[in-house]
Amino acid sequence: METSRPSLRGPRPAAATAPRNGRHAWLVWLLASVFVVWIFAIQTAYAVISPEIQTSAHLTVAQIGLAGSTYTWVFAVAQFFSGTLLDRFGSWPILTAAVALVTVGAFLYAGTTGFATLAIAQVVLALGASFGFVGAGYIGGSWFDAARYGLMFGLVQALASLGSAVGQPLVLVALHALTWQQLIVGFAAFGVLLVVLFAAFVRNRPDGTPPHATSDDRVEHETITVSGALARCFRSRQVLISSLIAGASFGTMLAIGTLWGPRMMESRGFSTAFATVLTAVAWLGLAVGAPIVNVVSDRWRSRRGPAVGALLLQGIAVALVIALPSPGSGAAIVLMFAVGLFSGVQMLGFTIASEAVDRHLIGTAAAIVNGVCFVLGGVLLGFPGTLLPDAPSLQDYKAALWPMPALIAIAAIGALFLRTPRTDRQKETLA
Repeated sequence: METSRPSLRGPRPAAATAPRNGRHAWLVWLLASVFVVWIFAIQTAYAVISPEIQTSAHLTVAQIGLAGSTYTWVFAVAQFFSGTLLDRFGSWPILTAAVALVTVGAFLYAGTTGFATLAIAQVVLALGASFGFVGAGYIGGSWFDAARYGLMFGLVQALASLGSAVGQPLVLVALHALTWQQLIVGFAAFGVLLVVLFAAFVRNRPDGTPPHATSDDRVEHETITVSGALARCFRSRQVLISSLIAGASFGTMLAIGTLWGPRMMESRGFSTAFATVLTAVAWLGLAVGAPIVNVVSDRWRSRRGPAVGALLLQGIAVALVIALPSPGSGAAIVLMFAVGLFSGVQMLGFTIASEAVDRHLIGTAAAIVNGVCFVLGGVLLGFPGTLLPDAPSLQDYKAALWPMPALIAIAAIGALFLRTPRTDRQKETLA
């Protein structure tokens, strides 16, 4: 196995000699997971402090919304390239730079004096954040055995979901003692510490090419371009189906769990406070479901069955949230938890994509899946609003939210065409 890279990679720490699944592997994975949770905390804070930003920076509601959408779309576009850059240059330079970008973005964010500053901050934050979730998955695939890839990725999502569930209440509590600028400066200061830790402990280990690869394979790994890597992944039917599975599941969860679920519950007569609790319940459900789905899939030695089953169960839960005339508070809690629990199938999409490509394309495949997740999430967040009147009733919501169970049904049909993972090749390429 090669121990050095061409000069194109630039200087970096030598590849670590620590084995996979060891203490250093867990340390690197923990740092990557903290990076993801930190990003989620900054994102959550925006929803809470945006009214104060609007007042202090003399912005309009439209400008606040435009800044938020700027983050979302820059993140989505950058996402498609983040995985390929990780595959090409490794985790140490890319993730360290990504943490630094988010840190710089947070300082710009805290210094917002007008729309231009806020928009630039959102762009810088999104560019750095686009490497967070995919980077954590890449670390799991690099430092742990292939059999643990899905589980490690699921645990990252579980931590991120828990962060989403508790983030807003914690930010609200912090704002009783701090201004919004001080809060964001606190996030940025933590980023400085995180940059130091990433620079000190993250390594490009193990080698990105298969241990028994030919010299031609290694040359291909070194010279493959971003567009070439994306093209090879997009040509894989498995990657496309897994992107549809993850995108339909995550997009619906994002739309129901952050916006349309609570709005529907409010239209049924529930209080805003209880609707907010339901949002947290949905994210807690995802925190439970994200690591479980890969465990079940591995136990059953099947991807197709668990994917179809979880999608159907999520679709039923979403349909009940939409269709039930007036569920009691207990039923609403159960249904929202079920929406999150079965949306854990999104993590199976990342596992399926990783098994469909060679090891040096795992980051690219994961980025494509995650990019599709956010694109479909953005569509499902925005499209129903175009179908609603200014003062929507419960029936209006029911009529506007039909694309969600419909998209899940399409994904379940697509999952029926999944092939059996290339187990023998995985043993060779992911060992």
